[in-house]
Amino acid sequence: QVQLVESGGGLVQAGGSLRLSCAASGRTFTGYSMGWFRQAPGKEREFVAHISWSRTTAYVDSVKGRFTISRDNAKSTVYLQMNSLKPEDTAVYYCAAGWGATVRRSDDVNYWGQGTQVTVSS
Repeated sequence: QVQLVESGGGLVQAGGSLRLSCAASGRTFTGYSMGWFRQAPGKEREFVAHISWSRTTAYVDSVKGRFTISRDNAKSTVYLQMNSLKPEDTAVYYCAAGWGATVRRSDDVNYWGQGTQVTVSS
């Protein structure tokens, strides 16, 4: 079993930055692929970014060049650095862990965090 706890969400003006953190506890962190998803009001949950155990990364097109995912295995933590934020980035952001090589679809996810709200004002 893995527990995921997100932090770092909040309210920020357009053009600003936030860094989300996801602390994992439980089973060995290094063996998991990690990802971030988000869900805006009235919309389906969507993939944002992924990092494999070997640190291969992938991003949804809408955040490329603005968001950076990273992981610190010594701290069992994954981060999402979000720069140049836009109002359309407003959503609840969820951390996710999966046993497979990637975490890019909800079907890849074995564990979810509780979510953290990110609100970007215009």
